Amino acid sequence: MKSFAILADGTCDLNESFSTEYDIRVLPGHVVLPDKSDIPGPRAWDRFSRDEFYADLRKNPNGYATSPANVEEFRRAMEEIVKDGTPLLVMTISSGMSGTFDFACTAAGLVKETYPDAEIRCIDTLRFGPGFGLMAVRAAMLRAEGKTMEEVADWLEENKNRFHQAGWLDDLSFVAKKGRLTNAKAFFGTLAGIKPIGEFDYNGMTTVIGKAKGAKAAYAALLEYIGQTAENLSDQIVFIAQTNRLNQAETFKQLIVERFHPKAIYINDVFPSCGINIGPGLMAAYYVGKPISKDLSEERAIIEKALSSGK
Repeated sequence: MKSFAILADGTCDLNESFSTEYDIRVLPGHVVLPDKSDIPGPRAWDRFSRDEFYADLRKNPNGYATSPANVEEFRRAMEEIVKDGTPLLVMTISSGMSGTFDFACTAAGLVKETYPDAEIRCIDTLRFGPGFGLMAVRAAMLRAEGKTMEEVADWLEENKNRFHQAGWLDDLSFVAKKGRLTNAKAFFGTLAGIKPIGEFDYNGMTTVIGKAKGAKAAYAALLEYIGQTAENLSDQIVFIAQTNRLNQAETFKQLIVERFHPKAIYINDVFPSCGINIGPGLMAAYYVGKPISKDLSEERAIIEKALSSGK
């Protein structure tokens, strides 16, 4: 059976260790720094530390900008893979947040003009950051089980809305400004001591589904939420993302391990390609579970009940 390659854009937030272990090729986008230099997003920590980046981002949020890999960059990366007949699965950040998926599809069409027999399948993950990265890892795991590219791509299309986010973002100003959060205005002015709890919606945006008073209440509600929405966590890899909230992420990891005993759990950095648009203050777990409801009514009900019972 012919294997296939996986190409993910740089907003998947997979570090070099993960991309190497799971043989996922990462095509970086562009990060423009305040000095106007352009660096690949995943290599940012070669330039400065995570803490230095998020501290400066807080002071100078308008000094940083991002852009995805362009059509030509996608075309070159794809052509290098398919020219020897290797099928290619391309995964991109949610089309609700970026034009990256369209760039990838356009590039695939250009490649097929030169290599008409090339097998290329582009997937709009409807996710970003570690949620997208977890999906890429799951694709690689299915490939390792012997699934074909088409089988894996079909599975991703059918199950993308089962990839959950359970966590908080205690500074909404960045995601609201960048259009990464729905209904953001309703939550401003109430954030002192509040942990807004977010989940992916049906279109891949993050939506606040509840507000916890303090970290203790938030942890308790999130554990209950994971318990009611996750499936077979003992057989899963779980990611925890954090943007300058490492201590909270380590606490959350321990709580998840003690209650759910996942197969593996990792704390992941959020690199600047996503971090510039998220800002400091994110701490969230990512896992596979029940399908997310189209209006998030089921998810809101779970969180509201968990927060009420914890009072």
